[in-house]
Amino acid sequence: MVLAPKIIFYDESLLVLNKPSGWIVNESQTTKGIDNVVQTWLKSNYKYNIVKNRELRSGIVHRLDKETSGILVVAKTLYSFNNLQMQFKDRIVKKTYLALLHGKLEPSVGEINVPVGRLPWNRRRFGVLPGGRESKTKYKVISYYSDNSQIYSFLEFYPETGRTHQIRIHAKYLGHSIVSDEFYAGRKTAKKDRSICPRLFLHSYRIEFIHPVSNTLIKFVSNIPSDLNRVLKNFKKLD
Repeated sequence: MVLAPKIIFYDESLLVLNKPSGWIVNESQTTKGIDNVVQTWLKSNYKYNIVKNRELRSGIVHRLDKETSGILVVAKTLYSFNNLQMQFKDRIVKKTYLALLHGKLEPSVGEINVPVGRLPWNRRRFGVLPGGRESKTKYKVISYYSDNSQIYSFLEFYPETGRTHQIRIHAKYLGHSIVSDEFYAGRKTAKKDRSICPRLFLHSYRIEFIHPVSNTLIKFVSNIPSDLNRVLKNFKKLD
């Protein structure tokens, strides 16, 4: 059973959700008949100014991949939607993701700044591509773990741009793909990963931005969910 999204904040301007893994964010031609779609869920459960507006995606300001869990921000009015879109564009919004990567990532603090684009030979995939769009992510390793066969790096990612699959691509670029990433870790590795971690180990942990009406800085945190926490508990934490 897939859990429903949970509201962690709401007022006249905003909804902030905790999206479980397994939920698609936006409606599309391929989501017809699928239950676990955040946009459809919003339309069924809430009545606010732009909830029925398909062009504005029911106010959903940004995206998370289907298997990525965590914080998702929804605007309830056109003004708030435009304001938040501008904050994302101007890089005022600060985001933090938690991820578990294969191998021992060193140095433990760093930055990836490489262009990302859709791969010409596989339009479903994105990757580091000359002439692609600017794509920048900072990171900090929190701790290292071991399962006796290999070392893993548990870290925070701080994306400064918002390209599709950005963190996943940047992790692969570092040579340390995210655990259970079926797109970018390779089919064989991902299949093995799924026996210890049934889904992508990526979580939208923290976000901060300026409230579009009160003009005050607000921050939200979504603690690591139990399924990912169980994965870490099965490993040995290294000193």
